[in-house]
Order: sequence, then C-alpha cells, then structure tokens
Amino acid sequence: MNVVIIKYNAGNIHSVVHGLRRIGVEPLVTDDKALIRAADKVIFPGVGEASSTMAYLREHGLDTLIKSLTQPVLGICIGLQLMCRHSEEGDTACLGIFDADVKRFLPQRHEDKVPHMGWNTLTNLQTPLFEGVGTGDYVYYVHSYYAAFCEQTIARTDYLHPYSAALHKDNFFATQFHPEKSSVAGERVLTNFMQL
Repeated sequence: MNVVIIKYNAGNIHSVVHGLRRIGVEPLVTDDKALIRAADKVIFPGVGEASSTMAYLREHGLDTLIKSLTQPVLGICIGLQLMCRHSEEGDTACLGIFDADVKRFLPQRHEDKVPHMGWNTLTNLQTPLFEGVGTGDYVYYVHSYYAAFCEQTIARTDYLHPYSAALHKDNFFATQFHPEKSSVAGERVLTNFMQL
C-alpha cells in the first residue's frame, strides 16, 4: 500500500512515521503533489500554529490539493483543525472540509490547565475508523484549541467541556488526539484507516 504523509512546516511528523511502522506500514513523507495524488492513503498530521501553517499551505498550493483528494485522508491534531472552516488561533480561514469552527479552551477555574495535555477518554464513537475501539478507551492529546460539534462529529472527548475528538466527511477523516501516541487504541485507529 502506498501511504503518503504530507510534508509541510509542522512538527510531529516523525512520530507519525514511527507509529505507522509499528503497524507494518512504511510511509513516504513528501510535499510532491503528484506523489500525494497517487497515494492510496494520505495522512495530514502536525503540531503547529494555525495562521502560519495555513499561509504555508496556500503558498505551496497544498490547500487546494488537500481539498481535491479523493482517496482516504486522515488529519491529525492541527490537521483536524485546519480541515475545519475557521480557527480562533490567529483568526484563520481554514480548508473548510468540515462544518466546524475551532475555538480556544477558556479556563473557568484556577485548576483548569491549557493546553489539554495527556490521556483522556473517547465516547460516542461512529464509523469504521473506530472499529474495535471501545467507549471509554484512552487516547493522547496535546492541544489548546478544539473543534466544536457539527454533523461530521464521529467521536467526543470532555475536557473543560465536550468537543469533537474526531470528524468524518466523505473520504476525509480527522482526529484531535494523536493515534500514533495512543497505545493500543491509537494503533487500532491507524490500522482501521489503512483498511478503509
């Protein structure tokens, strides 16, 4: 299987490479548009800041490329956020694949910490992406912004308040959590994506 990870100005790509290797997949990391279009599966991961990342995608034509893909695409962390309509981070217009807006966590009490960092549970799981993953299974998060609920929400997590842990529309899937850092549940999500 030909699996491509989109190379752009975001961190965390190497951990995704290692996560895929653990399930027997050797991905190609590239920003070559022809190779991305030709891939069987495309992964759009990353850790970064929304406005500068969207500027980079637009400058390199990756924004229109991502939206035009017809094979299964998996966004991870900021990948999910950039696939939404708009992010409060830098007041950024995003790709608009999902009908959700990305908002910043607002602490209500002294003990409320932002970013949301560490293990948390999944609920309301839908679609084959979560086949074999149970309600209450733990996955790993690092983020200060979250996607609000929308019709494409396929999993939920609660931190300060409930929000979209994963989204799905047509061939586009995305997780706010890091499946490559989420032990057995995360490996199952990656395996399920490879089998879509």
